[in-house]
Amino acid sequence: CSDSTNVFKPVFDYKPKLTETYTEDTWLKLRDAVGAIQNSTSIKYNLEELYQAVENLCSYKVSPMLYKQLRQVCEDHVQAQIHQFREYPSLLSFLKRMNRCWQDHCRQTIMIRSIFLFLDRTYVLQNSLLPSIWDTGLELFRTHIVSDSMVQSRAVEGILEQIERERNGETVDRSLLRSLLGMLSDLQVYKESFEQRFLVETERLYAAEGQRLMLERDVPEYLHHVARRLDEENDRIISYLDQSTQKPLISTVEKQLLGEHMTAILQKGLCTLLDENRVTELTLLYQLFSKVKGGLPVLLQFWRDYIKNFGGEIVGSPEKDKDMVQELLDFKDKMDNVAHRCFQRNETFINAMKEAFESFINKRPNKPAELIAKYVDSKLRAGNKEATEEELERILDKIMIIFRFIHGKDVFEAFYKKDLAKRLLVGKSASVDAEKSMLSKLKHECGAAFTSKLEGMFKDMELSKDIMIQFKQYMQNQSEPSNIELTVNILTMGYWPTYTPMEVHLPAEMVKLQEVFKMFYLGKHSGRKLQWQPTLGHAVLKAEFKEGKKELQVSLFQTLVLLMFNEGEEFTLEEIQTATGIEDGELRRTLQSLACGKARVLNKNPRGKDVEDGDRFNFNNDFKHKLFRIKINQIQMKETVEEQVSTTERVFQDRQYQIDAAVVRIMKMRKTLSHNLLVSELYNQLKFPVKPGDLKKRIESLIDRDYMERDKESPNQYHYVA
Repeated sequence: CSDSTNVFKPVFDYKPKLTETYTEDTWLKLRDAVGAIQNSTSIKYNLEELYQAVENLCSYKVSPMLYKQLRQVCEDHVQAQIHQFREYPSLLSFLKRMNRCWQDHCRQTIMIRSIFLFLDRTYVLQNSLLPSIWDTGLELFRTHIVSDSMVQSRAVEGILEQIERERNGETVDRSLLRSLLGMLSDLQVYKESFEQRFLVETERLYAAEGQRLMLERDVPEYLHHVARRLDEENDRIISYLDQSTQKPLISTVEKQLLGEHMTAILQKGLCTLLDENRVTELTLLYQLFSKVKGGLPVLLQFWRDYIKNFGGEIVGSPEKDKDMVQELLDFKDKMDNVAHRCFQRNETFINAMKEAFESFINKRPNKPAELIAKYVDSKLRAGNKEATEEELERILDKIMIIFRFIHGKDVFEAFYKKDLAKRLLVGKSASVDAEKSMLSKLKHECGAAFTSKLEGMFKDMELSKDIMIQFKQYMQNQSEPSNIELTVNILTMGYWPTYTPMEVHLPAEMVKLQEVFKMFYLGKHSGRKLQWQPTLGHAVLKAEFKEGKKELQVSLFQTLVLLMFNEGEEFTLEEIQTATGIEDGELRRTLQSLACGKARVLNKNPRGKDVEDGDRFNFNNDFKHKLFRIKINQIQMKETVEEQVSTTERVFQDRQYQIDAAVVRIMKMRKTLSHNLLVSELYNQLKFPVKPGDLKKRIESLIDRDYMERDKESPNQYHYVA
């Protein structure tokens, strides 16, 4: 019907005279039309005529009566519908009948409203307390059909049964559910009649399912099941549930399938997921836990504990020391990947990872620092062909990340310095650029004081090159030029590791050449003292074998031993020791490298891997090798256990000096200080881990040496002694 009231007006705008007879007849006609609509039979009258009749009645102020009578007719019809719902045994057929009744009612109400539109748009609109014809239809259906306890109960039970069937994998009529739930929503009884019971049933279903599946399935399978269930429930909301149900429904599912089992899920499966690097499942785990209240803090704690435990096993197993640093780098890469790809770069998780690494890596003091220094040495040493310069730079960057976690950085410095010295002095450094890059990284991380000695070592090597150019010019002007080419590295003692001096018997020509260099150097730098270090020397010897001439690249100790065979054919261990003056253990290792290694330029009698007392050695004239210049491994350059211990002891000694200096510095500034405040200040200033007991010993030592004194009345109070 059109909204315009002019459409159905007669041409002459005829208005009949209002009489009781006319009103009654018109109403009967309208009632017949309403009855025909309600009974789905054909209407005898023209719709335009009916619309005009309503307008006429309204024009003559009988709208209240018309509205009241229309409502009564509609109410009588709706009341009569209740009886059809008493006889349906099957819930599904009940739902279908209910839906038909609702659809019929809506269609009828729309038709009736179109006939009585003038009444709806005038009288009803002007009376705010009166519901519109459409709202009246809803109100009547709600009051007489849906509010009936039996009808409502069966309808809700039927809907819940259909939803449960769908949850169990059966196919149901979604359009039927959408229509019925839309009916409850339109009638404004959705929440109290359906939603509350629906959420209770949902909670019951998923509580039982969660407990059952946690026992039956492994964690990856369970997580995928939870994600699938959440997708299904979201699909239900889109398909037929009211939007207002989304939040409580999803919250209920998440609580029962995840919230109640968070700890169990993580205990049962997190370690496996991380061990096997299951990126997809870890991403899903994070996404699901982020939806549950308290989910991420629980995941964070388990993630932190996993890193501490796994890392603790790497660091705490001495038998794994050989591969410790590589395993740490691989583990850090793996955890970084999880944090970035699976945990959405969550800062809290990244910080927790850093804290966990710092915690476990310092559980075993000093050893990780030492092994990291050794690892850097293996990468920067010549012969490391596994990495290009770009790859080497990436490796050094990764090492610096691990290095940051270490508390005892002075231990790293000591071992790094010792290995750097070997690389520089023996010419084993793979790349000067890589060395300087590493030095720059250390300087940026720890400050200039940390790298000053290391930089001094590089400076010494560069100065030594300049000195050797001058020395060669000096030698050319000598009356007796030597047939030995001497190269000397001048090392500043404060920069380099401490080397134990060893007196050996050098050939006269070498001694003479040393004296010439000494005169040359002291002539330029008076007041300095030169101390020769034979343990670090190396030489190139020319040798003749049956196969032809070769050059041997050997250590100074190996040189002294080999030169003896210019004077005789065979010597015993004892004779060699007397002639060279090399320390017993060092000599045995030297002979082992010459007679028992890959390049055997000496023969040992009797044969064997180790050098024993009484062994005899002779020159191996039958020696063969495909190369012209042969490098014989310098066993004495390998680090012994004693060297490791002495390096560590030197670090501890340096720490004692640093503690003493810090105590005196603090006391000089404060003059008087309590024990607790002094210890607190020391912890702020010292850059290495130290135990309270060690601090107490150093304070006692300073008191004994009169740098400070105890207060006579309060033993915990100290005074500075000027």
